[in-house]
Amino acid sequence: MTSETPDWLAQRGGRIEPGTQADTWIVIISGRPLYRLEVRPALGQYDYWLTQTVNGRTTAGDKRFSTREDAVRAGLQALRDNLGW
Repeated sequence: MTSETPDWLAQRGGRIEPGTQADTWIVIISGRPLYRLEVRPALGQYDYWLTQTVNGRTTAGDKRFSTREDAVRAGLQALRDNLGW
């Protein structure tokens, strides 16, 4: 599964690249990998984990999603909310 860089992130010079593991993406802002977005299985559904790469702080999704794509979208929205964009 691939994920496209959302417009709100691209407009600020950010992008998303595939991580080294399946269902993992690196969020690059200003040329630096600042966040890792992971989609994980959760009780027959999926959840996201958003980790700041500079300090290891992790935010997990607060609900389950029926598809990986929905979990990725929710994780990106959580990132946007955290950044205040």
